[in-house]
Amino acid sequence: MLPPNITSIKTSSDGVWQGDNPLNFAFPLLIIQTTLVLLTSHCLAVLIKPLRQPKVIAEILGGILLGPSALGRNKEYLHLVFPSWSTPILESLASVGLLFFLFLVGLELDLSSIRQNGKSAFKIALAGITLPFLFGAGVSLFLQKAVHGENKVGYGQFIIFMGVSLSITAFPVLARILADLKLLTTQVGQTAMAAAAFNDVVAWILLALAVSLAGKGSGAESHHQSSLISIWVLISGVAFVAFMLIVVRPIMDWVARQCSSDNVLVDDVYICLTLVGVMVSGFLTDLIGIHAIFGAFVFGLTIPKGGEFAVRLMKKIQDFVSGLLLPLYFASSGLKTDVAKIRGIEAWGLLVLVISMACAGKILGTFVMALLCMIPVRESLALGVLMNTKGLVELIVLNIGREKKVLNDEMFAILVLMALFTTFMTTPMVMAIYKPFRRLTPQNQRGLERQLPPAKDSKDEFRIQACVHGPENVPSLIKLTELIRTTEKSTLKLYVMRLVELTDRSSSILMVQKTRKNGVPFINRFRQGMSHDQIVTSFEAYKQLRRVTIRHSTAISALSTMHEDIFHVAEAKRVAMIVLPFHKQWRREGEEEIDRVSHGWREVNRTVLQNAPCSVAVLVDRGFGFGSDQTVAEPAATVLKRVCIIFFGGPDDRRALDLGGRMAENPGGNVTLVRFIGQARRAATSSIAERPTSDISTENGIRFSRERELDEAAVDDFMRKWGGSVEYEEKVMANVKDEVLKIGQSRDYELVVVGKGRFPSTIEAELADHQPENVGLGLIGNILASSDHGIFASVLVIQQHNVADINEAIV
Repeated sequence: MLPPNITSIKTSSDGVWQGDNPLNFAFPLLIIQTTLVLLTSHCLAVLIKPLRQPKVIAEILGGILLGPSALGRNKEYLHLVFPSWSTPILESLASVGLLFFLFLVGLELDLSSIRQNGKSAFKIALAGITLPFLFGAGVSLFLQKAVHGENKVGYGQFIIFMGVSLSITAFPVLARILADLKLLTTQVGQTAMAAAAFNDVVAWILLALAVSLAGKGSGAESHHQSSLISIWVLISGVAFVAFMLIVVRPIMDWVARQCSSDNVLVDDVYICLTLVGVMVSGFLTDLIGIHAIFGAFVFGLTIPKGGEFAVRLMKKIQDFVSGLLLPLYFASSGLKTDVAKIRGIEAWGLLVLVISMACAGKILGTFVMALLCMIPVRESLALGVLMNTKGLVELIVLNIGREKKVLNDEMFAILVLMALFTTFMTTPMVMAIYKPFRRLTPQNQRGLERQLPPAKDSKDEFRIQACVHGPENVPSLIKLTELIRTTEKSTLKLYVMRLVELTDRSSSILMVQKTRKNGVPFINRFRQGMSHDQIVTSFEAYKQLRRVTIRHSTAISALSTMHEDIFHVAEAKRVAMIVLPFHKQWRREGEEEIDRVSHGWREVNRTVLQNAPCSVAVLVDRGFGFGSDQTVAEPAATVLKRVCIIFFGGPDDRRALDLGGRMAENPGGNVTLVRFIGQARRAATSSIAERPTSDISTENGIRFSRERELDEAAVDDFMRKWGGSVEYEEKVMANVKDEVLKIGQSRDYELVVVGKGRFPSTIEAELADHQPENVGLGLIGNILASSDHGIFASVLVIQQHNVADINEAIV
């Protein structure tokens, strides 16, 4: 069938039964094109994921693969799936996504970060723009003569486009690479982000200048008018930016302040008006003669960066734009990229020259200036490589240059491959140069164990790393901290670590807003304008009233590697215990609340329990922080907290008993110790060795005897110190499950503390009938954490560090 006349294209077909070919109609063809683009980009993303490359690499490669460089060499395929008449439709839809993406880029850019990182970030950014721009201007002299057809382009236009192409840094791609490499919350990452923010602003200004100079093209007949027109375009562009910053920005500040979680309907109206503002801004800059995306970018800069409004805009726009529309833009770029245009050794030599100039200018300029700013050599070199990141922003510049006829097909293909190569090399080079995270080995893990302080010296310090998913974990952690905070003998140092999941949909603003400067990796510096952070505010208010030192940090990572961030802080700060929130959270009366917590966190907890460099506690919160009406500033110091410690024996239970000693020392704690003992030795032995003697070898028998002695000594020492303020009960080890359920189901206790532990074979057989819903918490912890038995008390499951040898002996 002959291709249809473009003037007679219809939106949809009448179906194959009516004799219509759906691929000759706009909408069915668009569906096929979109499906093909998404499948190709996602398949490539899976293939390059082991190389730790950003998704933009797969999308660029996917576009090139679908274009004339690969599959498009088959003309039948190209005319069938991507006919020339469909190009305006595909590009129009992709341009809508591009418009909103540039709005998101402007929304992500927090210009205040440049001020916060001092003059060094500004100097590094300036050097990282100036030197590659000069290199680009220098190489453009040679390229205009070497590339056929470029000598017809105005020299000023070509210089600016080449300079911008070589000097630009892709801010969104850089944020993703930094987060993947766990550098986002380091000094290198923060400096790179601040420098990239300034770089992006300057690059877009230069691009606007280049577009205004390019006009309608390079034809000689319009050359005498181009200078006057360019001046008017520049004046109009400056007036537009001034209007947006002086008039629109205060309006958007007011809109952001009106945004609240209590009035969703009004917020939706504001968000809708904001989206209209993006379109109007794009139309105005297109009317001026710059480009529609410049207006969307400037409008994004006017949105306040720290509030809930910006986050809601992200959630409304990003998934649809990044997941569906942007791949179409890569496809449309790929259809214009024909690597076959690079013919001969000379042309490939030009590609090597351009890549060399881009890398040398960016890396060398950044490296030298970073050294002058007293940044160490390795960090300076890593900064240079990071600032050389290109990506979608580079493609936008190149597409505009091709659209304005400044770049021909050969030059366009050369620069696209340059962008692909420089972005691809970033991750492996940075990993080779700069590795701030030292992976833990069993040898250095053994040296990290920190037992609970004996609390005999006033200078003793008990260090805890408390991990939180969000504000919902704060009340229970504050109450637990208050419970184990002793009043006289030792101080408590709390490292609060916010865990933020990094996914393909994570936006750099959401990541950057959660990082604060200080320490390793970063500890919050409580600055003006940050009071909206509920987690920091709550803990800071608590710190003002109690003898507790609190430090804040943020880990932004994929769930599969989140444990590395946790272990890094645990090692650096030499903490005694890591406290993890359970992957489920209940409100009062056993009502389950799991809306804000992904089940993927269960795997994080399991990995931490298996490999932690110190002791670990998992807090199963059933409204532990909401037991009274006190505020955060008044954390229930006078409210009696009822705690039950379940003791079977073994290192985990002894660790739980040590922690119970701190709770008993606190006047706000009402502690009960429930000890389960064997029937044969009700008052004399611990239960950990209740096995037939024939099952125990001589060596293991010695170990079990030693365990019994340690259990007896721990209980005796606990009762000697706190017997006057602690209730003590003994239960025979029969029907253990029923006895434990009675404790959890009763309303006598707010918190049950239990060791993860090992148990006699008879008890294991009894509890084996219970399906392990929460693997990793041990037999008793699993029962108490279950959602099937109507447990009312919150549970704290303790695991003593480095019990592998003991566990192996008992198995």
